[in-house]
Amino acid sequence: MSTPAATLSAAEKPAPAQGGPATFRHTAAEDILGILTGTFAASLGLYLLKSSEAVTGGTAGLALLFSYSVTVPFGVIFVAVNLPFFILAVWKKGWDFAMRTGAAIALVSVMSSLHPLFLGALDIQPAYGVVAGNLLAGVGLLILFRHRSSLGGFNILALILQDRLGWRAGYVQMVLDVAIVLASLALVPVPMVLLSAAGATLLNLILALNHRPGRYLGQ
Repeated sequence: MSTPAATLSAAEKPAPAQGGPATFRHTAAEDILGILTGTFAASLGLYLLKSSEAVTGGTAGLALLFSYSVTVPFGVIFVAVNLPFFILAVWKKGWDFAMRTGAAIALVSVMSSLHPLFLGALDIQPAYGVVAGNLLAGVGLLILFRHRSSLGGFNILALILQDRLGWRAGYVQMVLDVAIVLASLALVPVPMVLLSAAGATLLNLILALNHRPGRYLGQ
C-alpha cells in the first residue's frame, strides 16, 4: 500500500530540512497566484496611502514622495528607484529571487495605475487611509516573502540581513522605514509625518510577528 507522500507530484514532495521537519515547496501555480495576490494587496495599500497624501517607508515611500512633487506616474517612479536594489537582489539572492522580485515590482507598477481607473479619486480620512493602507501593504509583502519574492528596496536588504545575521526582516525594515518617513518632513506636514511613521511601524510589526525564520516551512 502506498503512503500519501507517494501520491504527491515531484514539485509537491517534502524536501527534508536539516534539523527539522520536512517542508513542502509551493508549486508554480501557487507561486504565480501568491505573487498576484501579494502585489494586488500591496498596490491597493499604496493607493490608499497616496489618496490620503501619506507616506511610508522604503522605496515605496520614496516613490510616493517623488510623486507628490513631480508629474511622473507613481508606477514609473517606483520601478526607477528599485533598479539599484534589483541588482543587489541578483548579486546576493540569485536570479530566481531577483526575477520574482522584478515581476512583483512590475505588477505593482501596473496595478497602481489601474486602481484610479476603477476606484476614481478617493476622499479618504487620513487616519483610516494610513491604517488600512499599511495593513494591506504589510499583508501583501508577507505573501510575497512566503513565495520567495519582495517589492525590492529595503525588503531585499532586510531579507539578506535576516538570512546572514538572523535579524528579523520586519524589525530591520522598521528602522529603515521610519528613517525614510522622518526624512519626508521636507515635503509633508508634521502631523501627517507622525501618522505615517505610526503606519510604517504597523506595517513592519505585521512582518516581524508573522515572518520569522523557521516558523513558516513552505518554500
